Amino acid sequence: MSSAVAYYRLSTHRQGRSGLSIEAQRAAVARCTEADGIAIVDEFTEIETGKGSDALDHRPQLTAALALARRAKCPVIVAKLDRLSRNVAFIPGLRVQRVPFIVAELGADADPFMLHLYAALAEKERRLISGPRPPLPRARPPA
Repeated sequence: MSSAVAYYRLSTHRQGRSGLSIEAQRAAVARCTEADGIAIVDEFTEIETGKGSDALDHRPQLTAALALARRAKCPVIVAKLDRLSRNVAFIPGLRVQRVPFIVAELGADADPFMLHLYAALAEKERRLISGPRPPLPRARPPA
């Protein structure tokens, strides 16, 4: 049986009251680990935004999860890719840490290319849900 370190994150306390609770993330990770025969070594949980290129500096629990996974020579598992980040550049940056990660909703065999595509979609989703944008300039009618 292989092993993994679980990481759960909420961006805000308000998310706990929505459908994005820690319990929902745990359930998604549990389904994946049971299906793939993965044992959870330890769990790390935090409530912190994933925004910014320096997001890892503000997420001590993710840093701790990566350190443990590196020592245990196992991946970090998350329920959804956006629990790591909605920033497409952040995901490949995590790979520099030399710790693989598993996204439960994508399955243990999702390759880096697939993760990059889903990261781009998560970033787009963040822009869509972050609020209204200024309207586009109106085109002038032809003379």
